[in-house]
Amino acid sequence: MERPHTLLIHYDKGTPAIAKQIVKDLQGRDGPAKVDAMKKAIMLLLNGETLPQLLNTIVRFVLPSQDPMLQKLLLLYLEIIDIVKVDADAGGGTMNEMYICQHLKNNLNNSNIYTRVATLRFICHLNDKHLDIIRELKSSVVGNLQHKHPYVRRNAILAVMTIDKLPQGQLLLVDAPETIEEVLSKEEDPSAKRSAFLMLSTCDQDRAINYLLSHVDSVSGWGELLQMVVLELIRKVLVSRMDKGEKETYINIVKSLLNAPSTATAVAYECAGILVSLSSKPTDIVAAANTYCQLLRSQSDNNVKLIALDRLIELKSSHRDIMVDLTMDLLRALNCRNTDIQKKALQIVLELITERNINGVVLMLKNEAFKTQGHGGEFKNNGKYRQMLIQAIRICALKFPKVASTVDDLLMDFSGDNNVASAIDMLHSVREIIEMNHEVRVSIITRVLDNLYRIRASRVCSCALWTIGEYCRSLDEVENGIATIKHCLGELPFLPVSEEGEDTDSSEKVQQKMNSVTVSSVLADASEPAFSDQGSLTWRNLRSFLLTGDFFLGAVVASTLTKLVLRLEGVQSSKVEVNKASTQAVLIMVSMLQLGQSPVLPHPIDNDSYDRIVVCIRLLCSTGDNVRKIWLQSCRQSFVKMLSEKQLRESEELNAKAQISHAQPDDLIHFDSLKTMKGRSQLELEDMTPDDEKLETGEFIKDGDGVNKLNRRIHQLTGFSDPVYAEAFVTVHRHDIVLDITIINRTKQTLQNFVMELIIKGGLEIVELKPVEDPQNNTLAPESNMEIKVKLMVVSTDTGVICGHVVYGTSNGEKTVVLSEICFDVGDYMSPAVCTDEAFRTLWAELEWKRKVDVDTEIQDEKEFLDHIIKLTNMKCLTAPLDGNCGFLTANLYAKSVFGEDALVNVSIEKKNNGRLGGSIKIKSKSQGIALGLSNKISLKQKGKGGN
Repeated sequence: MERPHTLLIHYDKGTPAIAKQIVKDLQGRDGPAKVDAMKKAIMLLLNGETLPQLLNTIVRFVLPSQDPMLQKLLLLYLEIIDIVKVDADAGGGTMNEMYICQHLKNNLNNSNIYTRVATLRFICHLNDKHLDIIRELKSSVVGNLQHKHPYVRRNAILAVMTIDKLPQGQLLLVDAPETIEEVLSKEEDPSAKRSAFLMLSTCDQDRAINYLLSHVDSVSGWGELLQMVVLELIRKVLVSRMDKGEKETYINIVKSLLNAPSTATAVAYECAGILVSLSSKPTDIVAAANTYCQLLRSQSDNNVKLIALDRLIELKSSHRDIMVDLTMDLLRALNCRNTDIQKKALQIVLELITERNINGVVLMLKNEAFKTQGHGGEFKNNGKYRQMLIQAIRICALKFPKVASTVDDLLMDFSGDNNVASAIDMLHSVREIIEMNHEVRVSIITRVLDNLYRIRASRVCSCALWTIGEYCRSLDEVENGIATIKHCLGELPFLPVSEEGEDTDSSEKVQQKMNSVTVSSVLADASEPAFSDQGSLTWRNLRSFLLTGDFFLGAVVASTLTKLVLRLEGVQSSKVEVNKASTQAVLIMVSMLQLGQSPVLPHPIDNDSYDRIVVCIRLLCSTGDNVRKIWLQSCRQSFVKMLSEKQLRESEELNAKAQISHAQPDDLIHFDSLKTMKGRSQLELEDMTPDDEKLETGEFIKDGDGVNKLNRRIHQLTGFSDPVYAEAFVTVHRHDIVLDITIINRTKQTLQNFVMELIIKGGLEIVELKPVEDPQNNTLAPESNMEIKVKLMVVSTDTGVICGHVVYGTSNGEKTVVLSEICFDVGDYMSPAVCTDEAFRTLWAELEWKRKVDVDTEIQDEKEFLDHIIKLTNMKCLTAPLDGNCGFLTANLYAKSVFGEDALVNVSIEKKNNGRLGGSIKIKSKSQGIALGLSNKISLKQKGKGGN
């Protein structure tokens, strides 16, 4: 199973075929029985059986058969077994090998092209152990290069390439590159030409480059397959040997392919990537960016669009000034109805907006927002898309205040949106815009008052009422605010006195009557429904919410009326009007308290809302300067402080990103002209930077503890007293993990049949395992070392474990050394990320996998414990830091995995009377692996001082 095979069939070894029965069926004359016997033999071989005596029977009774199915199974059988070894074990000497060679030679000269092709493909799977067989077949393989059918010629070229790549292949076919070059010059079939050029680029790169340079003008007319091989050759040359003179030539080749009207999509994508690697000229970067934008517009596959957006993000990081001109082209990606594509496109655009293009960007975003209103139920994720647009418009308005006046009408049009999240985002945006740009306050407040009756969600009403209470300043605005709230509440009392005094049966009738003019406050999609159009309740939304028992909103109404009345005292000269407004406000609050104690409602008023309304009544009855200052200034100052802290965190993050790459006073100065040519190509010398050297040496400067990071990547696999010492250097990059394993023979003996076996558990898969230099006969000389490279792929976020053992033979027999385990937990796959509080709450409600860990730690400080959890989980804290020590703390943490999966953590802790911390840590994620991995890691290492 260690060798690659074309065929892999599952076979239940619980009922294995008997070897004698297989031999008997193969010796018979029944064709179908022979086919079944061959299939059983192949399945047994694939599952570890040897069957050495079977080769003689197959040579005698299957080799001469003309049955196509038997011949196909014969080639599969020969591919699986080691012909030379099995022939020796079977006692056939070299006779069986001679018969097989003659049979394969006959197949290569067969008139049936499919028989020829099957045999040529079989030759492609031979290795250096079959040199004698290849030596007998090489003339027939070369002869197939001139076959009339391109299907045969293509596979013959691949067989020649396989032979030439063998350690002694150049001795078997001395003039293989010259022969293939001659075939290439005469070949007309696109697939055969592609195979021939691939052979030259693999086996004789200089000859392939000369052929390419001699046909520069015709490259754009070649087929897609051949053009892809050409680009792959250019990429290889770029890495190994390109000089300045050749670079311009290759750039022209790539440009000609990029500008050709018939260029395929895959070719255009590869051309853009190579062009960015070869050149930093603005015209070339623009050409590459335009190619990616064209893929966004023309391709229907969402995966292709996501890849193109990733490439554009890379371009933006290094060529932002050039990408600014392509902002409007990027906005066309919003036409795709995939939220991931829309989100990524908006992310790029918002980082490219400038004074020059802000008007066009805002206009485009407004048009897209209006489109979502007309397709409310047509698209599945219409609400999410509208929410993303509102957030984008908010960012534009905050960055460029001059456009704030052009978007306030649009934002307020969404106040009555059925999607609660987008409506709340809209009002949060309005609050920030008013605070950051006071010039638009009057127009926005007017729009909020005009649209208050249209709001269909209680949470949105609360936010709108807070905005009215804080930003209504003038006399007209205050009076209009009080009148609008009274209009939405309707006439008092909320329930007639006759209805309140009825018995239980009458109350049930009143309840039914009340339900007939109201609706359920929440739908299945967590959105607020529209109110029924009965009587005047179409605009009395506040009254409808109160009648459904929403007294938290009633407390917000009371607070807003209190603020407006207090502000009215400062702008209204007539005391009569002030007393009138105050009396009406108190009457409304008393009516809400009376409604809350009515048996008609589903549940009575809660204590918090009751106390809040009572406080408002007392304030209006007896006010003072200190109370007025608290209500009219301190609330707004707290909001301003929250915005300032938010802007400070954002600026700190931007500064941190900008200062990632910096030079230290004692850093070495690199002179390119003094660099040695030894061991490095010209291109490596030109492009080498100090960062490249740090990458090559494994040096890490992140987090300021490079030594610890480096030591963490070196894992000792065996003990110092073991006869074989092994250690692994681990490199983790997103989905890929590379283990560079060093093995040292510490004894004075030669270790024979040295084998390392690794066992992979969890979310890892082995992609490749090979020695850096192939040892002869798997031996390890005394006091020598061996390098083995293992490539792994992360297939899931489950905890991955690598374990195994080393087996070797000595003069005293076979010995085994067990290797230590290497664990990759979920923290190695997570990276800190940022999201808004609204997005966090939405994800918390959507994600299904949940785990809870009780706090059990020796750390006694709340903030210290929070920092310990953040460092342990490698997550980002979304909660703003608080000053002082109040004995309890709640914080939200967020991160993303390498697969784009969200991980959410809520930390709620308090200090107990004995000084220890208590509480819980709640975890939510989309996949079970992340939730289990984080909970297990926190449970094991949360103790901190004593348990870490």
